Amino acid sequence: METPILRALTFKHILENQTLCINEGELIVGEKGEGPQSAPTYPELCCHTLDDFEVMNNRDKISFKVSEESKTIQRERIIPYWQKRSLREHIFKQMTQEWKDCYEGGIFTEFMEQRAPGHTVADGKMYQKGFLDFKKEIEKSIEGIDYLNDGQSYEKKAQLEAMKICCEAIIIYGKRYGALARELAEEEQDPRRRAELQAIAQNCEVVPAHKPETFAQAIQMYWFVHLGVTLELNNWDSFSPGRLDQHLNPFYQKDLEAGILTEDQAKELLECLWVKFNNQPAPPKVGITLKESGTYTDFANINSGGVKSDGSDGVNDVSFIILDVMDEMKLLQPSSNVQISRKTPHRFIKRACEISRKGWGQPALYNTDAIIQEMLRVGKDIVDAREGGASGCVETGAFGKEAYILTGYFNLPKILELTLNDGFDNRTGKQLGLATGNAVDYRSFEELLEAFAKQLNHFVDIKIKGNHIIEKLYAAICLAHFYQSL
Repeated sequence: METPILRALTFKHILENQTLCINEGELIVGEKGEGPQSAPTYPELCCHTLDDFEVMNNRDKISFKVSEESKTIQRERIIPYWQKRSLREHIFKQMTQEWKDCYEGGIFTEFMEQRAPGHTVADGKMYQKGFLDFKKEIEKSIEGIDYLNDGQSYEKKAQLEAMKICCEAIIIYGKRYGALARELAEEEQDPRRRAELQAIAQNCEVVPAHKPETFAQAIQMYWFVHLGVTLELNNWDSFSPGRLDQHLNPFYQKDLEAGILTEDQAKELLECLWVKFNNQPAPPKVGITLKESGTYTDFANINSGGVKSDGSDGVNDVSFIILDVMDEMKLLQPSSNVQISRKTPHRFIKRACEISRKGWGQPALYNTDAIIQEMLRVGKDIVDAREGGASGCVETGAFGKEAYILTGYFNLPKILELTLNDGFDNRTGKQLGLATGNAVDYRSFEELLEAFAKQLNHFVDIKIKGNHIIEKLYAAICLAHFYQSL
């Protein structure tokens, strides 16, 4: 069958059969692995070796424990099948020798040889529609395909059908959690916990099939989407909820007025979400990247404050609650930032600074006005610019409208080294760069700088040529459908 549909059916199979876990005392449910702090691997993207497992298991710091059962499955089933079939293998087969020499020489890294495109931030659609609504919109698009005049009609239908299947998959996932919560509630002896489990069940019977109606349902809706996106394809770099305070504040105000929520209860629900973020390690890297990096976070980054789409102050009651949550929890994940504009209340800035001065790294403070100006400079619409912000490591973008995908690191000091050595790499013994001269040949700093620019352009071109091929391979082999259905 068509690749998009095959991958969508795989995603559906996973959500229909994944081991579910509701942890003691939690109010927001869902895990990427079979329990907290566990993560799946993605051998269709890159296949871990048994040596990779030993490296991550035996680290003195930031280890990632691997069971003997997992090693056995890897050795007997996964490696024999996937080692020569993974997307990583396809990528390296298609790269030129020039690209491979630069990669091995440390000129650049390539993130997409072992994980899918990341750095994408959600907007507010998931709080306004349920996945039954998204499914109906997709079905309408399928009905509107012009098979007579559109030469891509067949491909479009396959993509839309895959998105439809993904909507069905996440709905099934929510219903499974609702049923499990009901089952646990019937067995629970503690009246308070029984009521909590019943509330979880009620929430999961609403979301993600339907749009959320309460503060708790809105948080649970986001978390199901987060899990769906990161489970479908290993985009472990920064899938984030965007302007969480602005998305959640209408639900908070509505529940306060209805008398079904207090500020303390809202804070507890957000703290449960923070625990969820912190409990989701990113799937480990492979090869030399694994040995050099012990980073296992999802790099989620939450924006608070800033401005609304009409340019007015974006700070609200939930903004302050989020500050209290990050102050109390002090977790590595999620990363949190506050956007400061000319319209931001002094009280909000002061509270953010009180937390930041404690020295544990959060919140970061970003200039909203500068972010908006930067996005306008590169052609963004004013509304999209105001509704955007910062994410990841840190870059700016229009939330829900674009992805700002990182494809790797670029080693500028290495390029300077080659510029001083006539383009020759002493470490690998290969001529990687242009023959622009040795250090003794340059008569002025300007000559050195000109040679460096030539080398830089040379290596950038090699990297971008490779990127174009890699992106085409992803589009053909490992498409992502769940997030697109949003």
